[in-house]
Amino acid sequence: MSSQITSSDERRVLSSVRTDLFLGGDWKPASSGGSLPVEDPATGEVIAQVADATPEDGMSALAIAAARQADWAASPARERGEILRRAFELIMARVDDLALLMTLEMGKPLAESRGEVSYAAEFLRWFSEEAVRIEGRFGNSPAGDSRLLVLKQPVGPCLFITPWNFPLAMGTRKIGPAIAAGCTMIVKPAKQTPLSMLALAQILVEAGLPEGVLSVLTTEHAGALTGPLLKDSRLRKLSFTGSTEVGRALVRDSADQLLRLSMELGGNAPFLVFADADVDKALDGAMLAKMRNMGEACTAANRFHVHESVAEEFARGMADRMGALTVGRGTEDGVDVGPMIDTAAISKIDELVSDAVDHGAKPVTGGSPGDGPGYFYRPTVLAGVEPGSRVLREEIFGPVAPITTFSDDDEGIAAANDTEFGLVAYAYTESWARGMKVIDALQSGMVGLNRGIVSNPAAPFGGIKQSGFGREGGPEGIQEYLDVKYVSAPR
Repeated sequence: MSSQITSSDERRVLSSVRTDLFLGGDWKPASSGGSLPVEDPATGEVIAQVADATPEDGMSALAIAAARQADWAASPARERGEILRRAFELIMARVDDLALLMTLEMGKPLAESRGEVSYAAEFLRWFSEEAVRIEGRFGNSPAGDSRLLVLKQPVGPCLFITPWNFPLAMGTRKIGPAIAAGCTMIVKPAKQTPLSMLALAQILVEAGLPEGVLSVLTTEHAGALTGPLLKDSRLRKLSFTGSTEVGRALVRDSADQLLRLSMELGGNAPFLVFADADVDKALDGAMLAKMRNMGEACTAANRFHVHESVAEEFARGMADRMGALTVGRGTEDGVDVGPMIDTAAISKIDELVSDAVDHGAKPVTGGSPGDGPGYFYRPTVLAGVEPGSRVLREEIFGPVAPITTFSDDDEGIAAANDTEFGLVAYAYTESWARGMKVIDALQSGMVGLNRGIVSNPAAPFGGIKQSGFGREGGPEGIQEYLDVKYVSAPR
């Protein structure tokens, strides 16, 4: 696809996506006949109408998944892996079209959308290779009177609830290991960005995924759809990516059935810059950590703790780089920062910035919403942010970089850990010894040491504390979809 996107390109890509419910292999309208609109956040215009699933549609999907589970679990691992490999290749052959679709429904610039599409595909490739490596063990008991056999078996039907900020990758990160392990599944994508997931369903069918293994249910009423599913004993696992508040509610709702849970929840990532850091390298990493996905990422650097000796240089460099970014519709050439997802996102960001300024912070660049139409916010750097400011405690989910200072290592580490969250942390130092000390001391599930990006399909993604539990990606990722069965047999 050329860099110049035309309205005909947009129409072609939008018209290629099925907008009915995907029920175990069949495309069907919602049982109520209802639909929900999908907006382009850069313009506020409706670009599609997708089916609005009902609780009855959800129960139909679960019945299909439960009926198909035994046969799918018994299918050869090699076949499951080859389905994933074919889906990977199909996605990579259609990167440009999938990226345009993503930009239209979510807003991120095309370059970022292309990056996400490739990243999403890598989960399918990774788990295509893990499918044939599901291993147990066999041995003798210490007493020598029996043999020990340990088996790994699929947990069963799964429910996946995915967010709007990475509409394709958060799906493949769950679907990939579920297919590899032999689990059937229902996916409920975010109402703001359902089109990428519907496109993925079409690709998986083309790749040979059997009927009944996957359902995709779009809906405007998430709780009404998922509530009955969580209470049904046929469902055996829930994987959710989203806010901690919603995650807590889902954990409570899943308790009656004691579901296996994977919860990837909110973040408040600290970015530490120590006195000996290479400031230019730290700025490069800061821009990656802060501005990936326009700051609308749980891994985004949320607060910058900078040693007082380099704070002025860092703030000036950050302001220069953030101020040079071009804001606009993601389909346009030269745009670095697209729109936020909706008006609620703009309001939340502006509240946090205003609160920081009221507490004494100084906007070095930006500090206000962009010009409409669409949901834009100017890239912002706040210097001199005071400890009591909300922007240091709450997840920003936008292009705002609050900077505060520390005077020694222990103070900086304490500030980084002063949060209920623990998803990811970043640290820049030229000292290996200091780096190792920081890695040990940081209370987070992931650490980027002199790196601004940590996400990798081959690595276990996940957090601690109020950022959730469970891991996605890496060899650990498939274990979330496997039960352990121990067999004791005579010698």
